[in-house]
Amino acid sequence: MVRYRRRFDIIADVMRVAGKGAGKTRIMYFANLSYLLLEKYLGETLGAGFLRLGEKGYSVTEKGEDFLKDYSRFLDESSRVERDIKGLERMQVKLERMCKGKGVNCRGGRKLRNGGRRRVSALH
Repeated sequence: MVRYRRRFDIIADVMRVAGKGAGKTRIMYFANLSYLLLEKYLGETLGAGFLRLGEKGYSVTEKGEDFLKDYSRFLDESSRVERDIKGLERMQVKLERMCKGKGVNCRGGRKLRNGGRRRVSALH
C-alpha cells in the first residue's frame, strides 16, 4: 500500500536534507520532490522561518530545529499509538472468536432465541 506523505512530512524531509547547507538540486533529489513542489515547500519553509538562504545554500534555523524535534517526538508517539491500536484490534478479534457459537453476539449483546433484539419498554 502506498503511503502518501503529509505536508509536514515533506517539510521535515526538506529541512533534514538542508541541514547545515544544501542547494536546490540536492534537496529536490533527496527529498524526492519535483521542481514545482520543491519551489512550493522552499517558499513555505523560508516563510515560516524554518530555513534561511545563505552562502552555503539553504540551512535550518533554530525555529526549524525546534520543528524537527517536535516532528521526531510526533513520529515516536504516533508509532506507539499505532502499535497499541493493532494490539487492541488483535484482542478484539480474539474475543469475537471466543464468542462464536456460544449463543452470544459480542457486537450487540446476547442473541435472542427469536432472532430479534431485546425490546426496551418505555417507562410511564
